Amino acid sequence: MPARWVQSGEVNAEEPADDLRIPRAQAGSSPQHLLATLLGEYLDSSDADLPSAAVIAILAEFGVSEPSARAALSRLVKRGLIATRGTGRPPVYHLTPAAIARHRSRMRHFLSFGARPPQWSGQWLMVSFSIPSPGQASRHAVRRALSALRFVGLYDSVWIRPGSDAEPVKRALSELLRHVTGARWSVMHVRFDEEAGPHGPAGAYDLAGLAAAYSSFIARFAPLRTAVRDGQVDAVSALVARTSAMDSWRRFPDTDPDLPAHLLPDPWPRQQAREIFLDIHAALGSLAQARLVEVVTPYWPDAASWITHFQASRDSDRAIH
Repeated sequence: MPARWVQSGEVNAEEPADDLRIPRAQAGSSPQHLLATLLGEYLDSSDADLPSAAVIAILAEFGVSEPSARAALSRLVKRGLIATRGTGRPPVYHLTPAAIARHRSRMRHFLSFGARPPQWSGQWLMVSFSIPSPGQASRHAVRRALSALRFVGLYDSVWIRPGSDAEPVKRALSELLRHVTGARWSVMHVRFDEEAGPHGPAGAYDLAGLAAAYSSFIARFAPLRTAVRDGQVDAVSALVARTSAMDSWRRFPDTDPDLPAHLLPDPWPRQQAREIFLDIHAALGSLAQARLVEVVTPYWPDAASWITHFQASRDSDRAIH
């Protein structure tokens, strides 16, 4: 019988994980985020009735207390990701159709990231903005929005990202600054005479820090992949181990600027990290699904009819449930 795999640094939903700072630090898992990740990974229907006791049991696998689990449920209801069904007590929840669509999109993003090198046209988007001195809150809001859109600061009020699709950032800036008196902004398509080097756009990214984060991921999860290949991870451990790998990997698609190869240090460790993640994610999918069914069935008798899991397609940018 396989031994139970206990990994140093497993998911702890009560504490933030290490930041990556590429281009903006990302928070670690909270019970709310962990629950959203688990629902996105293992449920794919808004018809499934999810008892609150089942949610509490799921999060207990990750060391989340019952009060924290109930708080996470409440927050996801407020965000519109889940909703209550009927007026019974205890409450029964379900994923909203909008949440299903969002989860599918995010999972495809996580699982396909790095599958293919970007098609590089040499074009960058540049945002320049000026906000009068009383507008400090507006400046912070603009910087947060630009970070979320994967821009990075080239200078104080000049931000860049590779690519050519300007519509998302135009919409964000229009919304944020339409009522700010005296604010000005521009979005430009630019090319740089020198892309590499400390004064080019690549110098705005902490690529050494990102490479170190990938190397840390490799060092942490390579032993888990070996244990998976040797059949040493049982169903009891698979759910937490698989979620731990996803929780760590998911930061890279949101923080790695996906620069063209000629702007990256050589060697670049992303492909090795991706292969380790995909091996773990694929191999433990069925075991994690089985463990989840086992945990929630006492509170949700038809759980096996609804619980599934995502799988990555190795040779394409697709992901399937």
